[in-house]
Amino acid sequence: MPAYDVPAGLEVGTTMVIYRHTQIGTLTLWSLGIPTALLALSFAAGPANPLLASSVLVLLLICMLLFHSLTTLVSTDVVSVALGPGWIRHAVPVRAIRAARAVRNPWWYGWGIRLTPRGWLWNVSGLDAVELELTDGSRFRIGTDEPTRLVQAIEQAARLAR
Repeated sequence: MPAYDVPAGLEVGTTMVIYRHTQIGTLTLWSLGIPTALLALSFAAGPANPLLASSVLVLLLICMLLFHSLTTLVSTDVVSVALGPGWIRHAVPVRAIRAARAVRNPWWYGWGIRLTPRGWLWNVSGLDAVELELTDGSRFRIGTDEPTRLVQAIEQAARLAR
């Protein structure tokens, strides 16, 4: 598997990057984009409360920026996830991962960053994920449209880290 360049702002150590994938949050963009477009159109008619409408519009645009995608990176040091431009991110050391497996989230787990009965979930679209079982007994789920490839990359990183 080829090594990829590390995007700016995603620190993954000094080792080889094994896997990098960005999943676009199609559902997230639609669910935020439709109200944003409707609110923006309301400005043509003159909103009843321009300050409130402007504030909500700015909030929706910020949410779209922050949650439009999820980038997952696997190196021989860490598995990291970053939302949108990478300002919100989390990394798990490869040595702290006991096992990785493809899973399917129930629809009520939703999207975004949330604590579920199975541990923390980072997801922007779809129901497929990879669940990391950590050495401390906790679990961490990464939403992905490539669960098999992500599991293989994590297993490869674990082999190379030994």
